[in-house]
Amino acid sequence: MNATDDVLEAVRAGRAAALPGLLKPLEPARRRELLTGLKELRRELRSSRWERWQDRDLMSPALVVAGAGCITGAAAAAAWIGAADLRRWRPEPVTAALLDVLAGREPKWLGDLAHRLAARAATAEQDYPLISELVRLSGCPMPTTDGCVEGWAAAVGASRSPLVDSLRRDPHVTVLVPRLFETAEPIRALTPGWIADDPDRWPAALATLADEGCVDRSVLLDGCTARLLRGGKPAQLRPYQAILEALVPTVEEERERAADWIALASDAPSGIAGDAQRTLARLAAVGRLTPRMLAEMSAAVLFRPEKKLVRAQLVLIGKELTRDPASAPELLPELAEAFGHADTDIQERALKLAAAHLTDDPDLRAELADRAQLLSATHRARAVEVFGPGAAPAGEPGPYEEILPPLPAPAQLAPTPGTVAETVELVAAVVNSGAAGVEEFERALDGMVRHAHRDRAALAGALRPALAGRWWLDPEQSRYYTHELPGLEHVAAAVMDVPPTGKRPKALASWRSDCHHSALRAVLHARVMEVAGRIASRPLPFLLATPTVETGSLDARVLVARLAAYDRLGAEPAPADFAQALLRVRREAAVIPEAAALGTPAGDRLAAWLGAAGEPVTVARRTAPAQRFPYGGGAPERLVMDTGKRRTVLREFPHRFHELAAARESADRCWDSREDANLIAVLPEDRETLAAWCLPVVTAGSVHEEREGAAALPLLAAAGGPAGPALHLAVATGLGARHPEDRLRAVDALLTLAAGGDLDAVRLGGDLAELIGLGTVKPNRLADSLRTAAATGACATTWAVLAVALPALLTGTADPRGAGDLLATAAECVEQTGAVSPEPAGLAVAAARGGKSRLVTQSARLRDALRRNEENAAARD
Repeated sequence: MNATDDVLEAVRAGRAAALPGLLKPLEPARRRELLTGLKELRRELRSSRWERWQDRDLMSPALVVAGAGCITGAAAAAAWIGAADLRRWRPEPVTAALLDVLAGREPKWLGDLAHRLAARAATAEQDYPLISELVRLSGCPMPTTDGCVEGWAAAVGASRSPLVDSLRRDPHVTVLVPRLFETAEPIRALTPGWIADDPDRWPAALATLADEGCVDRSVLLDGCTARLLRGGKPAQLRPYQAILEALVPTVEEERERAADWIALASDAPSGIAGDAQRTLARLAAVGRLTPRMLAEMSAAVLFRPEKKLVRAQLVLIGKELTRDPASAPELLPELAEAFGHADTDIQERALKLAAAHLTDDPDLRAELADRAQLLSATHRARAVEVFGPGAAPAGEPGPYEEILPPLPAPAQLAPTPGTVAETVELVAAVVNSGAAGVEEFERALDGMVRHAHRDRAALAGALRPALAGRWWLDPEQSRYYTHELPGLEHVAAAVMDVPPTGKRPKALASWRSDCHHSALRAVLHARVMEVAGRIASRPLPFLLATPTVETGSLDARVLVARLAAYDRLGAEPAPADFAQALLRVRREAAVIPEAAALGTPAGDRLAAWLGAAGEPVTVARRTAPAQRFPYGGGAPERLVMDTGKRRTVLREFPHRFHELAAARESADRCWDSREDANLIAVLPEDRETLAAWCLPVVTAGSVHEEREGAAALPLLAAAGGPAGPALHLAVATGLGARHPEDRLRAVDALLTLAAGGDLDAVRLGGDLAELIGLGTVKPNRLADSLRTAAATGACATTWAVLAVALPALLTGTADPRGAGDLLATAAECVEQTGAVSPEPAGLAVAAARGGKSRLVTQSARLRDALRRNEENAAARD
């Protein structure tokens, strides 16, 4: 065995540490020859399938070392070391072997390699130990790319020495510290160490270096403010905020950066904006903030939604006006920005502040009077007293008009592909994407059925090259093809006559959830299996169950026409296909005679289904007791919906459909919360049943704070069938979801029901009252949802719901946190709509309580608005 073979054998064995000794004796010509073999080995590994992952993990580190030792150019060496397909090695042992094998290169070459490795964004951070050693050996400047800086910060922070000592010893600290604030993304290595006063964390260490003169203090101050101004997530920005705190800027340093603090107070996340606001308040207190700068700051801060920031700004303006009354002409016009704030308590504070410092300037008074039009009706009388008649509304407002979103019309499904080429293109797109909506899946499935019926050989010949990349068509992996394929792939395999070839493993007991997902997926599976089985024996001319709209619904007259075509062709409906068609068909009584007139068994079944046989099941509501799960956690007392039997389905439908029809108690917990449109399209005309089954998922989004809990609600609201107690309860629960995106979905569902005339506001309000009492829905989350609904223009709808829900908060034992926000939304809706309604139970008592809490002030506001509307209505009569 020659030396070249020894190297290749060492690479195949993964002995990276032995390679420097084997490579050093080789002449350049032998190394070039060896490089050819290494490249061939790399190609072999790169083309190998996943089952050789152990070989790749074993050989990749040694392959990196051997290749680096044979390559002569720095660019090629950097490409080899940084290659993604060879990144299966830990840096420490490979770095030592690489340095050993590269030790004889020229310093200039080593420096070039260091900079080229640092320029590779994907790998520079991992390669920092190698880069730093190459810089030391070559004497070149340290690269300052983002990845290199991230790697340096991680390496310094991981040292066993105190961080400040490691930084003092580091020869590159003066070059790399300024770059901590300039990278495209915040430095991750800083995040765990943002505590300002911990001596072994970055903030305190950098402040110490600044005090010792090792790092320029102004660089740190400017770098931190610049990084904060660039924005980002609060967790990413806290380290830079902590560095500022550790530096303890002087008044002069803060004054020099006043414009930066104003920008941060205007646009930064709340915590950082609050710090900037306090910095500016300190400057104002010592007279280092001009009225013009304070006015600029106020215009932005008073526009922010955070009430804490707005209140603090009003306090700051009040102090400045007291200290310097001459600043009123500049500050009061900006103060008026708070007149339009959503919180009426803030409006009241701003109005009092303006009244206390108003001057005799007629232009200023007129400007404030004009801006006072933004005030709530509660404060308009006081505004007229302060600013004069110009603050009164101009004329009587017109009658309120509810603005609801247009009812979404389900899009019609595009026709099934008319040619083999179009069908194959659609099938390949669905299969290769791994996901498809109702339209794509149904059109692809129907297309394969139609073209397999016309010319199966042509379809099979076109499918094979289009799906050539699928693993089950690869001869090397065919032994893993032991069972049915998912979805369209199973039908495609049947068209191409490619059955499972591997040995089926011994059956294992499979865990099944007791939630509804298993039943819905069983129907999808039954349809696919039936179509695949009929391909070879009795191919269907087309599918009966292909929906006519994207929600999955099927027009009844279209189904009648399809059954008539089957009768003309002498075809018998396939059991699962026809069963799915019945579950999808819209219930139109006018079509019953047309179905019966077909004179076929299938027509008679359709006529019966459109009558009493297809009536939706009843749902029963109950309160499930609190429980503890044996595997940890539990469920509090909650509302659930149980569904009854579908006797026609149990009697006449295929066995795989029986899970849909059996009486079902609500699951304690649903472990598969994905509610994609394809599952809902199984029962698109029975949203009550679907809502009852989805309720545990929606409840988990409110109680267990899971994400995507309300994902199905907009789909259910747009589906067909009655909107009864189950759907209303699901929407009510979703309005109290933990995550804002889920609450938005619930609001979308609410508005869709309202726009379609399907919303029962009294029922929804009663559900909310009960859910608040159980603790399933928290008032502050509900307030956010209903405030959003009202902001879209649905104030009358929102008030109709709140009028029923509020007594649970005002007279019950529910957690009152957030009740003030709900009352504020209710008062706003009553003021906007001019609604004349009885006062909710407990409102007068709550309004008469002492103090200035938000619950008390907003109760009084709602009470006064209702009484004012009643008086106005009486005056009009």
